Amino acid sequence: MRIKICFLIAALYAPSLVAQLPDPATIDIIRDKWGVPHIAAKTDAGVAYGLAWANAEDDFKTIQLGFLAGKAMLGVYSGKSGATVDFVVQFLQCRKIVDERYDKDISPDYKLILESYAAGINAYANAHPHEVLVKNLFPVTPKDMLTYSVLQLAISSGADKALREITGGTVPLATGFAPGGSNGYAFNSKKTKDGNVYLAINSHQPLEGPVAWYEAHLMSEEGWNILGALFPGAPSILHGCNENLGWAHTVNNPDKLDVYQLEINPANENQYKLDDHWETLEESTIKLKVKMMGIHITVKRKIWNSKFGPTLVTKKGTFAIRTGALMEIRALEQWYRMNKARNFTEFKRALSMGAISGYNIVYADKYDTIYYISNGKIPVRKAGYEWNATVPGNTSQALWSEFYTVDQLPQLVNPASGYLYNSNHSPFNATAEVNNISAGTYNDKAMGYETHDNNRSKRFMELIAQYPQLSYEDFKRIKYDLQLPQKLAYQTDANALFQLSPNDLPGHQEVIQNLISWDRKATIESKGAAIFAIIYYQVVNEQAGGATYRTLTKQKCLELIAFAKKYMLENFGRANVTLGEYQKLVRGDKRVSLPGLPDVIAAMHSVPDERGTMRGNQGESYIELVKFTAAGPEIETIHCYGASNNPNSEHYADQMNLFVEQKTKPMTLSKEKVYQEAKRIYHPK
Repeated sequence: MRIKICFLIAALYAPSLVAQLPDPATIDIIRDKWGVPHIAAKTDAGVAYGLAWANAEDDFKTIQLGFLAGKAMLGVYSGKSGATVDFVVQFLQCRKIVDERYDKDISPDYKLILESYAAGINAYANAHPHEVLVKNLFPVTPKDMLTYSVLQLAISSGADKALREITGGTVPLATGFAPGGSNGYAFNSKKTKDGNVYLAINSHQPLEGPVAWYEAHLMSEEGWNILGALFPGAPSILHGCNENLGWAHTVNNPDKLDVYQLEINPANENQYKLDDHWETLEESTIKLKVKMMGIHITVKRKIWNSKFGPTLVTKKGTFAIRTGALMEIRALEQWYRMNKARNFTEFKRALSMGAISGYNIVYADKYDTIYYISNGKIPVRKAGYEWNATVPGNTSQALWSEFYTVDQLPQLVNPASGYLYNSNHSPFNATAEVNNISAGTYNDKAMGYETHDNNRSKRFMELIAQYPQLSYEDFKRIKYDLQLPQKLAYQTDANALFQLSPNDLPGHQEVIQNLISWDRKATIESKGAAIFAIIYYQVVNEQAGGATYRTLTKQKCLELIAFAKKYMLENFGRANVTLGEYQKLVRGDKRVSLPGLPDVIAAMHSVPDERGTMRGNQGESYIELVKFTAAGPEIETIHCYGASNNPNSEHYADQMNLFVEQKTKPMTLSKEKVYQEAKRIYHPK
C-alpha cells in the first residue's frame, strides 16, 4: 500500500512518466557476504529505483542531508551550520539554473532514470517515516537531485571558498560537501609483465559524510553493468569499471572560477558599470529557516545578481562569482553515459558533453587503451587580465561565455611509456618525462593549470623508475606505498627536521633520534612517523591560527621537537609512541591502529579524537583495483568501514581490519556468480 501511495505522489510531479516507472517486484537487490548491494533489473530505470532503495537502507540519513541541502532546508535540521549551506545554494541560484535548463537540457531517457531514482527514494521514505529527518523533505524530485548536484560541483569549483574570501571569512565554508585528494594509475601491455591492463581507482575522500563513497554494482538487461562507488544520493556510479573499461577521478585545480569587483554608481548603489552603461543589480530576498534551541526561526537575507553572476554586496565592495559549474546541469547524465560506454570511442563521446566541471580522469580498458585528461569547464578568457586575481567587473571584455572543448584540454592516450598517473599534481607530469604533455600549449594565466608536484607524485616517480616492466604485485605495492619521497614536498618545507642532531636539544635526544632515523614510512609500528605526525598537525594548527612561515628554521624545528615530546608525555605517559597508538580508524566502539600520513601514496589525514589520539577522517577510503584480462576484468575492492552506515548492521565495520592491513575483497561483474554467492535476495518494498 505504501508503495502505491508513493507512485501516486510521483504522478503529481511526473504524470507523463509515471506509467513508465518500474515495478519494484521486477527489481532484485542482491546482497553479498559483505553486504554490498548488486542491483539487477530489466531496465536501467529499474536499476536506478533499486539503487535508491538499497542506498537508503544503508545510509538514508546522509542521502537526506544532501537533498535537504538541495532544497535549501538543511538549517531546519542542523541549525546554523546547515543554514550556511542553504545560503550558498540560494546565493548561487542553483535551483533557478535547474528550473531554466531541465526541460531542454536533460535527455528524455535520462529523465526517466532521475524519475525512477526519485520514486525509489520516496518509496523508502514513505515505508520508513520514522527515519525521515525533516517532515517536508519528501517527495524528492529530479530537480531537487540536480540542484544538489549543481551545488556540489560549484563547491568543488571553489564557489564557497570565493565567498569566504570576499566576506573576509564571515561566510563559513560549506564543510563536508567538498571533495578530497586521490590517486589514479593506469598501465597497459607496454609496461606490464603479463600483458594485461591495470587500473587503480584510489580516491582520497572524507571517510564519512555527503562526499564519502558508497559501493554498489548496477546491472540491467539494457547494457548497464558496472561496479564502483558513488556519493550518497547519486543515481549512478561516479567512478568504477564495467566489463570493458574503467576510470578513476582525482581532484584537479585549474582556474574554473573568477571573482569580479563591480564598479558601483556613486549616485545609485543599485547600479554597476558595464562598458559605457549603468546596469541595475537584480535584487531578491531569500529566507533561511534555522533551528536554534529547538525552535525554528526564519532569517531574511538579500542577494543580488549581475551579468557577471551571483553578486555579493560587502563593506569592501561589490563582487560577483562566475564559474561554468553554474551554467550546466547535465553532470549526472554524463556520468551515466560514462557508466554505459563500451569502448574508448563511446567514453570520449560521453566526455564531449563537457558537463562535468572538473576532475582528472585516469582511464583504462580491455583493448589496451589508457588515457588521462585534466578535465573541466575552463573558460576561454581574453588576454590582458590577471585572471588568478580579482578581475575588473566594468567591461564586457572580461565577461567570458565560452569554454574550451574537451579535445582542447591537456590529455594523453597510450603514451610509449605504457603508464599514466595523477595524484592531484601537475597534468604536465602524467607519465615518463619524454612522453609528457607540453606545458607550453596550455600553461598560461588564462587557463591556470597546476604546475606543482607533491609528495605522492614525487614518490610515484621514485617507484616507477625501478620497474622497466611491472607485475600485478608490483602494481599493488606502488598503490599501497606508505613512504615519503627523499625530499619532502609539503607546502611548508619540513626537510630541516631531518638535519637535526640528537645533541641539538638536551633532554630530547630520544625524540630527535627516533625522528632522524625514521625510514619515512607511515607504518603503525613507526615511532618516527608518530613524531612527524604530531609535528605536522601542530604546524597546520599554527598556520590556521595565522602563522605564515613557509620553511621550518632550525629553531622552529627544536620548538616542535619539544612540543612533540610534551604531547606524548602528557597523553601517553612516554615519549616513544608509535603511529598505531597515536592514529586510529574509529567506527562506533571499534578502534584499530591506522597507517598512513597526509600525502603519502596510501594517504590518511586525521583529526583529534580522544586521550591524545587522532582519528582518520580523510584519505584512503574506497579502493578498486582492476586487471583487464582476456577472460574479463578481475576486480578487488575495499571500503574503509563497511557497506552500511547503519550501526545495527553486521556490515557497519566488517571491512575495517582488511582495510588497515592493506588487503582487499574479490568482487565480480558476473550476474550468474552474484546470484550464486548471494547471501540475501529481495525486492525494494
